[in-house]
Amino acid sequence: MFSSKAQLDKKTGEYGVGRFSYLQSLVTEYQDTDSDESKQQVLANLANFAYDPINYEHFKILNIVDLFLDVLDEPDQKLVEYAIGGLCNCCLDKTIKQQIIQNDGVKLVIGCLSRPNEETVLSAITTLMFLTTPESKGEISSLPVVECMVRFSEANNKRLSNLADVFLQDYCPAHQVEEVKKMRCQSSAPRQSNEGT
Repeated sequence: MFSSKAQLDKKTGEYGVGRFSYLQSLVTEYQDTDSDESKQQVLANLANFAYDPINYEHFKILNIVDLFLDVLDEPDQKLVEYAIGGLCNCCLDKTIKQQIIQNDGVKLVIGCLSRPNEETVLSAITTLMFLTTPESKGEISSLPVVECMVRFSEANNKRLSNLADVFLQDYCPAHQVEEVKKMRCQSSAPRQSNEGT
């Protein structure tokens, strides 16, 4: 549930740890620890804080969005899952959205579509939807992404196929989707042998 600054102050009390200080301590812990488990726990916490717009000013000051973006290249699947989840939670904020787009974030999010973790892929698709602007639309609905979404739309996993269908219907040019579907049909059609001719 979203909080107001007054509600947060009431919860933490006059001498309580403020939200900014707490977020700052999480970022410091992430940077200082060598433990993968600790890093995962910190990123999961930061991703949860990304739900509440009252934290976004703190995120900007502490470069938490950049931290999320940096993690998207990591080999640790759990770290990537939490980082893309955090981006997904906060990228509807106009300033954060622009920050992600201007820092090659769309490319990094597209890279998450090929990750093996289902939650990562679902968050990546949703994040791409949220990041769609006139400026980013071309990259987000590029041919490789459309091909990927068509493939996802045919998956047995209903969460994945339904989300991919929404993406194809609402974020991709219809002619491009049809072209990709046609190409997939042609490539999966059995080839006739030329033997004996």
